Amino acid sequence: MRFPSLPNSMLIAAVCLLCVGSAAQAEKPLEYNRDIRPILSENCFFCHGPDPEHREADLRLDQEESAKDAAIVPGDLDSSEFFQRLIAEPDERMPPLKSGKKLSPKEIEVLKRWVKEGAAYQLAWAYVPPKESPVPEVKDESWPAGEIDRFLLARMEAEGFSPSQPADKVTLIRRVTFDLTGLPPTWEEVEAFVNDTSPDAYEKVVDRLLASDRYGERMAAYWLDLVRFADTVGYHGDQDHNISPYRDYVLDAFNDNLPFDQFTREQLAGDLLPDSTIDQKIATGYNRLLQTTHEGGLQEKEYLAIYAADRVRNVSQVWMGATVGCAQCHTHKYDPYTITDFYSLAAFFADVDEATHFKQGTNALPTKRPPEIKVLSKRQRAKLSKLEAELDQLAKDKKEDVERLKKQIKALNDSARLTMVTESIEPREMRVLPRGNWLDDSGAVVTPAIPTFLGKVGADGKRANRLDLANWLVDAKQGSGGLTARVFMNRLWYLFYGVGLSASLEDFGGQGEPPEHPELLDHLAIDFYSHGWDVKRMVKEMVMPAAYRQTADETPEIRQKDPLNRLYTHQSRHRLSAEMIRDNALAVSGLLNLEYGGPSVKPYQPEGYYRNLNFPTRKYHADQNDQQWRRGVYVHWQRQFLHPALKAFDAPSREESTCQRPKSNTPVAALVLLNDPTYVEAARVFASRVLAQPKASDSQRLDLAYQWAVSRKPDDFEKEILLQILNENRQLYGKDQAAAKQLVGIGLKPMDNKLDVAELAAWTQVARAIFNLDEFITRN
Repeated sequence: MRFPSLPNSMLIAAVCLLCVGSAAQAEKPLEYNRDIRPILSENCFFCHGPDPEHREADLRLDQEESAKDAAIVPGDLDSSEFFQRLIAEPDERMPPLKSGKKLSPKEIEVLKRWVKEGAAYQLAWAYVPPKESPVPEVKDESWPAGEIDRFLLARMEAEGFSPSQPADKVTLIRRVTFDLTGLPPTWEEVEAFVNDTSPDAYEKVVDRLLASDRYGERMAAYWLDLVRFADTVGYHGDQDHNISPYRDYVLDAFNDNLPFDQFTREQLAGDLLPDSTIDQKIATGYNRLLQTTHEGGLQEKEYLAIYAADRVRNVSQVWMGATVGCAQCHTHKYDPYTITDFYSLAAFFADVDEATHFKQGTNALPTKRPPEIKVLSKRQRAKLSKLEAELDQLAKDKKEDVERLKKQIKALNDSARLTMVTESIEPREMRVLPRGNWLDDSGAVVTPAIPTFLGKVGADGKRANRLDLANWLVDAKQGSGGLTARVFMNRLWYLFYGVGLSASLEDFGGQGEPPEHPELLDHLAIDFYSHGWDVKRMVKEMVMPAAYRQTADETPEIRQKDPLNRLYTHQSRHRLSAEMIRDNALAVSGLLNLEYGGPSVKPYQPEGYYRNLNFPTRKYHADQNDQQWRRGVYVHWQRQFLHPALKAFDAPSREESTCQRPKSNTPVAALVLLNDPTYVEAARVFASRVLAQPKASDSQRLDLAYQWAVSRKPDDFEKEILLQILNENRQLYGKDQAAAKQLVGIGLKPMDNKLDVAELAAWTQVARAIFNLDEFITRN
């Protein structure tokens, strides 16, 4: 079906009005994926795209053959009804007024050029395997520190930009320490780096950080966002469930540098691996992380459909950067995923037992979600083996030594925790659910299969399983490994540069943004899987370049021409994550407990925050020991009632996958930093550290406080303000000892009885002010 033709006079007049285009744009060759597809996807594909049920005029603009058969004549604007409808009178114009969409003059000009130049299409970039491009030549040979810099600099030079100056050494060590560990450097580490003039001084810092347990904790925090890890079931009563050993598995995987392809297999299908180990079984807890309900009277069939959809959404987003979840009720509006593809992907998980909890799950805390096994962590098992070996060697030696070892072994065994795992059962039948309706059994029965347009997995005649899916996701030659590598490299880049090479971390499809540096992204993806899916290697590759080491300061020209820093002409400046902000305060105060792994912990929380939680009703009990001061990655994650201090700094509920947290700026966040008991206690202990310095003046103590908190001394203006705060509070608390005792009595850590209460209270207020500095919560 063709669009009706328009009068030539109207066409000519409209075309004349649209002939204004910048010279720069005319000189830059158009690319379909970069310049055209985003416009069509946003404005046209909803009605003229993959979904046959809602397609208008039997026209597909997402397919070249269909578009050129019906609406586009390459090189001929007069005969291209596609273009005529873009410039028609309002009642004939596309997109129609009722759609709420409208093309800008600039977008119409781009589409005009595209048709005039031949309307060349390209395969969707995300589904084309990565291809290596020659490392670009650059004019400034003195700047690049490696291949990444050459890709970036070549683009900067082509756009008329140059890189920014290197960051100073203090800023650099703070940046890389936060990026790789989520914690600030100590003042001693800062001084050591600043005074190290060797050529490899920075590389030594990077290697030290990558070898630290703190690296795994930092990386795990991001992965737990992706896979929506939480300590509670989410729906209805949001009861606790047993899953913390899975978090330890993720920590160990990053610290031990488990290859990403194996990391993938173990989570999706660890139970199907030959001679599956304890760690591989723990890893399958990934399949159990979804939200579940334990409500009486639930409809089992309904929730099995909900669970299946949840798994498809997560696995496709985490590993494929795809929104396959949009095909649950109908074929995808923008991408080539059909409704059959959706339920065929769900069928891979039809052997995961998620129905037993309908009968055994209760409102108990924690609830039951079998299958569950009792386990020790990898490090606990290693320690147990060592203790048992020592005991064997002792034989009948000293009795007290034997008893001591037996006591340690018993304590270790007693610390074993339950964790949900996957055990394959007979797969349940999976059908296409028309319109996603779980009551409609008219859809076709499907078996496990990847999206049709991406090929096939498994042996002919044999039902494919989760291990086949996992292998396909990381098979760079015959599977989707190139796409998986691209997705992960893009997210890794985001962690260290503030914005992905494609800003769309969650969607590599039609509604996402094509990469600004496609050759570099392909280069990184190939480098990743060609070197054994080595995550630590790629992290180091990304933090060693000159581009990473640039200052975050931007010139007015760059701010105007490249406000989103897509050319990476400078580093990014952004607020730390919720967990990092908390860890930072605990670290500089000296409170931070660096115990590794283990159960979730419960820091202070407002009284009555759980008052609306029922089935069962419950009261929050904060930890009353040094577990209170452990890192944020270990904090209890209540999906319906996330800890308010984390929520204030945009931590997600983890009901769904989160690839990129939002960054808000609200008074609530400042109030948390001022008044949350964790931060008040940290400020008081920090003040105690400052006052513990013998024979120091107020000015010297402020220097120390700033050095510990932000790795520099305060300037004169800052010092003047802080001295004013100090002296005003000295007067206040000197007159009101009760108020001083109330302030310094907050928290579990007892105050040093040698300190004057009023003086400690005054310095605590100074510390609270320092903790509220933008610099204190910002990565530069």
